[in-house]
Amino acid sequence: MTRLTVTQPLLPPLEEFIPYLQRIWDSRILTNGGPLHQELEAALCTYLGVAHLSLFTNATTALMVAVQVLDLDGEVITTPFSFVAGAHALRQRNLEPVFVDVEPCTLNIDPQLIEAAITPRTSAIMAVHCYGNPCAIDAIQAIADRHRLKVLYDAAHAFGVRMQGRSILHAGALSVLSLHATKVFNTFEGGAIIAPDAGTKARIDQLKNFAMKNETTIEEIGLNGKMSEVHAAFGLLQLRYVDDAIARRAAVARRYREALRDVPGIECLPDGAQDAPNHSYFPVRVQSPYPLTRDGLYEMLKSQEILARRYFYPLITDFAAYRDLPSADPCHLPVAVEAAREILCLPIYPALTDDEVSRVIDAVVQPLHRVPHRGEHASPF
Repeated sequence: MTRLTVTQPLLPPLEEFIPYLQRIWDSRILTNGGPLHQELEAALCTYLGVAHLSLFTNATTALMVAVQVLDLDGEVITTPFSFVAGAHALRQRNLEPVFVDVEPCTLNIDPQLIEAAITPRTSAIMAVHCYGNPCAIDAIQAIADRHRLKVLYDAAHAFGVRMQGRSILHAGALSVLSLHATKVFNTFEGGAIIAPDAGTKARIDQLKNFAMKNETTIEEIGLNGKMSEVHAAFGLLQLRYVDDAIARRAAVARRYREALRDVPGIECLPDGAQDAPNHSYFPVRVQSPYPLTRDGLYEMLKSQEILARRYFYPLITDFAAYRDLPSADPCHLPVAVEAAREILCLPIYPALTDDEVSRVIDAVVQPLHRVPHRGEHASPF
């Protein structure tokens, strides 16, 4: 039986990659902002509808540099329902994440709870467009403006997402994309920061190159976050196929929605407010009266070689590095705690065939016909 994973990287024809590699061999430039790196930055600016973009070796490094560029201190309000990279980037800069709960529908940070978490030590809000669904951008910015805070968006899932005809990457002071292999658009490993102006981009580019101002001058602490020419080459090839990839993801998502709409206890999350979703993930809530718990369904699917994922479980606030923070108390995060127990992301990627989609759907529906005890297969966590 073919193993189905929650996602699978888009790999264009290998023969189309060879000419890009030949260009690298001919130039003998492997890194340090070479011609393919510059070409990909320009191409992504055009595709995404942004003016300034800096490529990175990965999104975690990009988040670390973004935090440094914004010169944050003290506390940063953020979400517990996300991948841990954002919180790590804050702690790497000796900042304290302050976790607030999420909205039930979008699972994005709840603006109504942000204001109550602001203290004299708060310097910023770091929000996450969860599953690529836009945060309440206007409400968050209004709060930030009232309290003179900066807003940083972890837009790891949000490649190509548009709202009201405009890229959501314009929101906030900076936005950070992930170009990891699991994402809609990937460069094997990679990340990017979207900057509002040329001066900010120049500072970002300097910091990702050891903060070298020139051959003899370093005035602050930087790191090595440069994307290689091989990764940039793959990105240029990927860009040819990304629209078709998103269209196929949309078709898979439609199949799931139509087939699971009337399944008791399986709730498909809404697409959100965007007018150009990218279908990064397909999350469902597993609730009563579905006969299995979320973990029970997860284990049952795994037994059939369908590797769904519990994004995001555990919560960031459940990890030892964060659970002792006052804001990590589960009592303050009831919506996120419930989501971490209920959300399961089903396989979705361009190479997923119609028959494989049907196989996933059949597997989800199957427990309805045998009605086991709801605790069956449940994780002990």
